[in-house]
Amino acid sequence: MMNLFESYTFSNGISLKNRVVMAPMTNYSSNADGTVSDSEVAYYARRSKGVGLVVTACTHVTENGKGFPGQFAGFSDQFIPSLKRVADAIHEGGAKAVLQIYHGGRRSIPEEVPNGEIVSASDVAFPGNATPRPLTIEEIKEIVKAYGETTRRAIEAGYDGVEIHGANTYLLQQFFSGYTNRRTDEYGGSLENRMRFPLEVVDEVKKAAEKYAKEPFIVGYRFSPEEEEETGITMDQTVKLIDALAGKELTYLHVSQGEFFTKPHRFSGDKNKTRVEILLDTIHGRTPLIGVGSIYSLEDAEKASESGIDLLALGRELLIEPDWVQKAEAGDHNIPTKIDKSKQKELVIPDPMWKMLHRPGWIPGM
Repeated sequence: MMNLFESYTFSNGISLKNRVVMAPMTNYSSNADGTVSDSEVAYYARRSKGVGLVVTACTHVTENGKGFPGQFAGFSDQFIPSLKRVADAIHEGGAKAVLQIYHGGRRSIPEEVPNGEIVSASDVAFPGNATPRPLTIEEIKEIVKAYGETTRRAIEAGYDGVEIHGANTYLLQQFFSGYTNRRTDEYGGSLENRMRFPLEVVDEVKKAAEKYAKEPFIVGYRFSPEEEEETGITMDQTVKLIDALAGKELTYLHVSQGEFFTKPHRFSGDKNKTRVEILLDTIHGRTPLIGVGSIYSLEDAEKASESGIDLLALGRELLIEPDWVQKAEAGDHNIPTKIDKSKQKELVIPDPMWKMLHRPGWIPGM
């Protein structure tokens, strides 16, 4: 079993004070002009004192990639000072700062993007949203470059790395999925063609990091292992994507799933293994894997750490208890696992995020 509270050093030499990661969580709390708000900065500062690494909420790499209201932007150099505020707050707490970068694709909201036009791999609408326009090949190439440019901005803003958001049904996943990608050109059809866009983004981000970063720089990739749609992503397909990503010498891979110990729904291999076990078998030590999924108590974390993962991410539990790491390291087995509705101010959760936490079943205690 790994020791969650021992330091961890990536292959590029960047060291974390422990193996606990703050998972990226949408907070809906940025200013209307795309800059970070004071409450958002305070929110990150409050949660950076215990964990070894903080992955921020996602920032869009193009203006039409905005996926939700109250999201801080990264598509222009004018936002570098804003991005720096978050990186500085995280560093002041003693954690490494990683900026998650993405494009919303069909998940973008017409009211939040230029001309109300949303784009995707194909014209498959997200339920309840407008139908997207399929991207041209020229536009795909422009978005690939935009990921590299936002990586440069992250470097200039003082981040220790970026995480490419290929999960949660956003644009990169939309290209990888046979459900949302109905293209017949070089970016659609075969699994290899559907992987092309995500892998081109990885190459572009790595190229930008090599060109602009004067010190070692983290490049991670987050992915969702399966989709529920009949023609959507299967575990077998994810294994092929992860095998390709593990060969790209990324700093880490980060699985996105609601439950840590979930088993695959559609898989031709051993269905008794958890997704995490299958992923670890596929990666085979080539790059670290961050695991996540409904880890609340110290006992949950201890059980997860027996899986062989390299790092463990906490999301909702760090909203419930920002001092989770400090308490867990002290051996506290009575850490709160349900949010105290009377302690919004003490928990330093911005008002817009606090309202969103009231969605039924989203966070224990609400």
